Amino acid sequence: MLFAQYERYQYARPPLVEVICQLRFPTILAIGAQEPAAFQEAVRRDFPQYAARQEQLPPKVVRKGNTASLEAQKPITNYNFVSQDGRWKLNLTQNFIALSTVGYQRWEDFATRLDQPLAQFIQIYQPAYFERIGLRYVNAVSRQRLGLEGQLWDDLIQSQYIGILGEPDVEESEIAKCSLEVDTPLVGGYRMKLRTGPGLVGGGKTDKEVKFVLDADFSTAGKMTAEAVPEKLERMHRFAVCFFQGAITKELHEAMGPTPMAD
Repeated sequence: MLFAQYERYQYARPPLVEVICQLRFPTILAIGAQEPAAFQEAVRRDFPQYAARQEQLPPKVVRKGNTASLEAQKPITNYNFVSQDGRWKLNLTQNFIALSTVGYQRWEDFATRLDQPLAQFIQIYQPAYFERIGLRYVNAVSRQRLGLEGQLWDDLIQSQYIGILGEPDVEESEIAKCSLEVDTPLVGGYRMKLRTGPGLVGGGKTDKEVKFVLDADFSTAGKMTAEAVPEKLERMHRFAVCFFQGAITKELHEAMGPTPMAD
């Protein structure tokens, strides 16, 4: 089963690269009209570093009768609030608020880090509702870091996520590219976008080791109240746990140094 129940573990050598939670809402023009000073003051203790940058949105498709054309959109301002150690970041635009980290330890810590700035955002800007809630886990398994240089991906990742790399007559080192992309609905009104396969993290600019990427993006859409957010995120976190545990082999699980966690 894709989402069979698994026990939660904390790993001594986790493969997590980044965790991102994004909540989209109907456009609030006030956010882009002036710098969010009140919001910054509310989160400044945990996110003292501030920056703002202009982002150009992709062209919008405009239909007139039987013809369609591309129409340029105005750039938006993305406000960044970063923790002192640089490992946690809040992003705020007129359409979304997001929390991301490269220092993820466990779900409860992440949820706590999200709770206070999200509550402040709701109090200050009072969004009518949330249109989309997303939770994304990006893992990159390093054989080098785990002392598994002699192992094939077939030994570490379950066959349904490695494509032809699991075939006995395929030489892994000769494969230029092998990836799996899935976009599927899940029970309860959720979706999963999945990308797996060997690759270079960050385009290989600073790290040339080929790692196995397990990139899972879970989301739900609709008109959701602030009160519904915790339960939605908890459900997506459970999907993420089940996906990851179902994607790795026992050998990889043991190599990462697992410690069981109480739910």
